[in-house]
Amino acid sequence: MPDALISLTAIDKIFASGIRALQSVSMSIAPGEFVSLLGPSGCGKSTVLRLVAGLDAPTAGRIEAPAWRDPAHALTAFVFQDATLLPWADVFDNVWLPLRLAGVSRQQAASRVEALLAQMGLTEFAHARPAALSGGMRMRVAIARARVADPEVLLMDEPFAALDEITRQRLNADLLAGWQAAPMAVMFVTHSVFEAAFLSQRVIVMGARPGRVVDTVTIDEPYPRSSAFRTSPKYADICRHLSSALEAAMAGSAA
Repeated sequence: MPDALISLTAIDKIFASGIRALQSVSMSIAPGEFVSLLGPSGCGKSTVLRLVAGLDAPTAGRIEAPAWRDPAHALTAFVFQDATLLPWADVFDNVWLPLRLAGVSRQQAASRVEALLAQMGLTEFAHARPAALSGGMRMRVAIARARVADPEVLLMDEPFAALDEITRQRLNADLLAGWQAAPMAVMFVTHSVFEAAFLSQRVIVMGARPGRVVDTVTIDEPYPRSSAFRTSPKYADICRHLSSALEAAMAGSAA
């Protein structure tokens, strides 16, 4: 992909324990593209995100990504499965945190933070602390915090895995709405075929350890994607395709 924002070429990752997490992994993500990584537990999906974020280094291969080109100024945000909010800070202060660390005052940040709280349905909870929020609301805060500095790369490591299906679907829709309003390259790790099919422009399917890319599925369904898409024949076809690719990857690993 000549205009790729993120590029991994022939990446190997072997941990100090001797475990080979990734083997010859190559993938590219364009600016503003929404890509999901789908695969079984232990296939190295989270390791890929950590490498892209510059939090770890490959054993072999080459990485091109904002966090590697200019670590001091790279606009890369990370959302984990746990919301990782500051328990002593209210919602406003948690969302303000990245700007505060960058030297932006509370007053200067107020309009940006308040706009994101409104988009995420959190305005009335601006002064609530995390302990008073549901799991879904805490994740909304984490996403708002990740978006507050207008990142060019958003890395998401199974952010909705612990949520009930209704909350998960609502957050899927909210995430896409925010991404359309302010496009950024998104790498979204999931175990869910259904979630990957709903969210993504492309799904990169990885096989079990040592992790490697076994298939790439393009989803050309236009955005916005409403709840009706989830019950459409096209969505069912995409899910079947992804399920088959995942089963083939797991069968190949077992063999």
